[in-house]
Amino acid sequence: MTNLSTSLQNALSGLNVLSRITETVSSNVANSSNEHYAAREAVIGQRVIGGVGFGAGVVGVLRDIDPVLQGERRFAEAELAKTSARADFYAAMEAAIGLPDEPGSLSGRLAQFGAELINASSRPDSESRLQSALDAAQGVARGFNTASDAVQRERLQADRAIAEAVNTVNTALSQIQDLNAQIVRGGSQTLALADERMRLVDQISELIPMREIQRENGSIALFTQGGAILLDISAAELGFTSAGLITPEMNVGAGSLSGLTINGKPVSTSADKGPIAGGKLGALFDVRDVQATAVQTRLDAAARDFIERFETPAVDPTLTAGDPGLFTDGGAALDVTLEVGLAGRISVNALADPSQGGALWRLRDGLGAAAPGAAGDATLLNALSDALGATRSPATGGFLTQQTAFGIAGELIGGVAGTQSAYQSEQSYARARADTLLSRQLERGVDTDSEMQRLLQVEQAFAANAKVISTIDELIETLLRI
Repeated sequence: MTNLSTSLQNALSGLNVLSRITETVSSNVANSSNEHYAAREAVIGQRVIGGVGFGAGVVGVLRDIDPVLQGERRFAEAELAKTSARADFYAAMEAAIGLPDEPGSLSGRLAQFGAELINASSRPDSESRLQSALDAAQGVARGFNTASDAVQRERLQADRAIAEAVNTVNTALSQIQDLNAQIVRGGSQTLALADERMRLVDQISELIPMREIQRENGSIALFTQGGAILLDISAAELGFTSAGLITPEMNVGAGSLSGLTINGKPVSTSADKGPIAGGKLGALFDVRDVQATAVQTRLDAAARDFIERFETPAVDPTLTAGDPGLFTDGGAALDVTLEVGLAGRISVNALADPSQGGALWRLRDGLGAAAPGAAGDATLLNALSDALGATRSPATGGFLTQQTAFGIAGELIGGVAGTQSAYQSEQSYARARADTLLSRQLERGVDTDSEMQRLLQVEQAFAANAKVISTIDELIETLLRI
């Protein structure tokens, strides 16, 4: 009778094990398309009571995770987010400044202005041609204005994205801290909690690359690649204040834009080195504080050179020292100490604009002329045209020496396009690497074919255990009838 009891106990324990395996398999199949789900596997062991074996039992359920592959995939996705932020910025700059062969580009506007000056010089008495030259000049100014506005718009967009990223990190860290506590307390749902924790870590790691350290009690600690502690028992808190408006003069050094703090302490926001380096958050700071200001600096330098070309009495003899030329700094003469943001302020002198109380004949006779001169005199128009093609060395901006206005515009556009192309190549490589590592991780995920095969095996084992129980039941009934 004892042997029958033991056999029955073994069969019943087998059914319990098979029930748990079925539960695990069904969970795996249901989450086969969830990239944040780790495949489960029930661990079977012998049940021992008082030193005596009593059938089989599920001693645990394991999550199938390769921590090395997972870490590599997270770093790759952070690198992709970093290069994408930079590539997207330069794509926006390329669109705003335009390519050389595009009519609305800065180069195209300059070419149009040069053509209209030549056209006007052939008929200096024609008001329609003078008006076309004025319109083209205003088009050049608008080209600078538009590009400058685009730079500051991208800076503001990056600033807002930083605020969103900081909020995402803080929220996720707080949730991971809570999940750690629940997992440490234990219970039947710790595997699902671990999956959710993994999803949150993935969310943070795209913004800030980090290392995940497993603790013995089932909790995790998080350290950035740059060495900052984001979570170790308690979650760190990132601090940032978004700006409602950004102008070219605003920067972190002057205190007009917010930097980043961790637990109240300021940290470096470099995209390539420092506590938050390597991910999207660092790249957003890089766009706002480094890349965009570099583009603005070159735009301002090009605008300064353009103003200087027409502000000299050598071009317009009616001007005196300190008078603004054809192109002005918001109506005023150029002040080299106020170069920052100049591209956003450059405008055509109102003295030549009838819509602002000026007169078209001043394009032909001089901005400082008191009255119209000879209608057929194209001397000044030719001088304006020559100023565009004159070679000179820009005072700022790091441009090549001895260039025409067209050459400076071409170098400006070429620099943006070249940088955009370089970051686009980096982005393509980073995307390919991230996709490859994600595919490798998903290959370790749920294999539905294998799971269904396992389910068939469970069905067969279930039938076998049920047969054992049925047979034991018949034997017991036979014994009881004796």
